[in-house]
Amino acid sequence: MARVAGRFARVEPRRRAREFVLGLLADLPRKNCWTLAEHAGDSTPYGLQHLLSRAKWDADAVRDDVRGFIVEQLHDEEVVLVVDETGDLKKGTATVGVQRQYTGTAGRIENSQVAVYLAYSSMRGHAAIDRELYVPRSWTQDAARCRSAGIPAEIGFATKPALAARMINRALDAGVRVPWVAADEVYGGNPQLRASLEDRQVGYVLEVACDHQIATRAGKVRVDTLVKMLPKRAWQKLSAGVGAKGRRFYDWALADVAGEGAGHRYLLVRRSRSSGELAYYRCYSAGPVPLGTLVRVAGRRWTVEETFQAAKGLAGLDEHQVRRWTSWHRWVTLAMLAHAFLAATAARERDHHSVPNELIPLTCNEIQHLFTAFITKAVRPVAHCLGWSDWRRRHQARSRACHYERQATLQP
Repeated sequence: MARVAGRFARVEPRRRAREFVLGLLADLPRKNCWTLAEHAGDSTPYGLQHLLSRAKWDADAVRDDVRGFIVEQLHDEEVVLVVDETGDLKKGTATVGVQRQYTGTAGRIENSQVAVYLAYSSMRGHAAIDRELYVPRSWTQDAARCRSAGIPAEIGFATKPALAARMINRALDAGVRVPWVAADEVYGGNPQLRASLEDRQVGYVLEVACDHQIATRAGKVRVDTLVKMLPKRAWQKLSAGVGAKGRRFYDWALADVAGEGAGHRYLLVRRSRSSGELAYYRCYSAGPVPLGTLVRVAGRRWTVEETFQAAKGLAGLDEHQVRRWTSWHRWVTLAMLAHAFLAATAARERDHHSVPNELIPLTCNEIQHLFTAFITKAVRPVAHCLGWSDWRRRHQARSRACHYERQATLQP
């Protein structure tokens, strides 16, 4: 918290932010302003709601502090920036950015809010260092709707790859030194993102669809057609990294492809050893690199899924019940800060304490469990608990009365 203390001009929001982050790290069944305020010992959620909506502090500046903290704590020579989006299922139409759209969280089209995240992944750990809310065209074409959600007037429509490029450039401009970027086919099929990375001589391993066309000396060819031309000796069995059940072995093949400008471009193909399913990756590097390096980067992309799982499960990244632009950015930034603490603590524990063979190293889950037991577990008097029970029921009664009154006015 000392890292971000200077971003709060007054002591009151600084203390509220600390209470907020402690609540996010606590073992609460649900995490919203009501439960966090009750855990903090407040009599109402108004203080934390004020922190998210009206208090004066810069969430983007805190984001920059989180990025600097993660780079300092997790840096090694094999860093990969990983881009991916995640969706939060929502009801109604008033929450900023919400519409019916595909989200991998549900695996189908749902009423949801989608955001793109940039994760910093090294051998020492991984955590999110940036975020951009995806605002669909249905919002940017409706100025009144954007104003009601607090979206700044200068915010226009941007595709997910454009948001990814914005975050990557922001990290590079801040001095973050990374040799590689990895992402799935939503981003791999975007030529502007690839060109942006090549201009900055940042290597990439980006997944593409099977019908993606790639330039060869004989002209453009679909990647699934090009793979059929590879000889059997082109395939090698290599590990894409360690998974929950051990090393993840696949068959891999690499082919040089044509391209304009300096650098080396490849098509990397992964084949499942059990099902034969294929995955395709467009790759670029400023200098020549071996197959094993590209395989390592491709395998690192999965760490962003672990980042989402930990940030949501341990730090409440997706449990916000806020509707407006500013509140969303403040919530997810503080959730990123809470998860950054867990990721950095796990890395430091591995650095400074040897682990017996019969134990695994401390994980983010176990650190959060211990932190709850020793630091954040609060015992409140009976009057405090009863007061919150009364407040919740009183608020729910007012909400029910308002709904009934609105229904009565809408009925003919």
